[in-house]
Amino acid sequence: MKTILIFVSSADGKVTKWGDSQVKLWSSHQDQDYYKKVWSESRLIVMGSNTFLADPQKPSPEHQLVIMTREPEKYNHLQTPGQIEFTNETPAQLVERFEKQRQELMLVVGGPHVATSFLKAKLINELWLTVEPKIFGEGDNFAEGEKLDIKLKLISFNKVNEEGTLINKYEVIKD
Repeated sequence: MKTILIFVSSADGKVTKWGDSQVKLWSSHQDQDYYKKVWSESRLIVMGSNTFLADPQKPSPEHQLVIMTREPEKYNHLQTPGQIEFTNETPAQLVERFEKQRQELMLVVGGPHVATSFLKAKLINELWLTVEPKIFGEGDNFAEGEKLDIKLKLISFNKVNEEGTLINKYEVIKD
């Protein structure tokens, strides 16, 4: 199974503007259109509870949303079997479960805690990173709280607007 981590960041590497998780307030419409397209083409999507709560999704038979949280029982009222589930499984447990189900692609959309846990476990195959031409100075990084040493190889890049928004795709080099 291919596991893809997708994020948008400022030029100084921030995935939130001053800690505000509302990415739609500062990302370009080109990135938002790209994200919607990737989302619509993905069946299995993993995120953290903060990411889910920042932009709650409605159940859809086209998607299986897996929301990682320490307290899945807290969200029982939001679960829809086969469409929205909350879990305290580790990234390795999730990958193993969905590989057994023969899923071909897992899209990991965040937030920083979830991204870092997948990166630390060396379970990400590709990073798709949009870089917006903005500098925030303060905000969250998409990987934080851990010492990581991950090598990437550029697969492709695309300038998508006059301001210079770049959509970059990287392969994660496995040692």
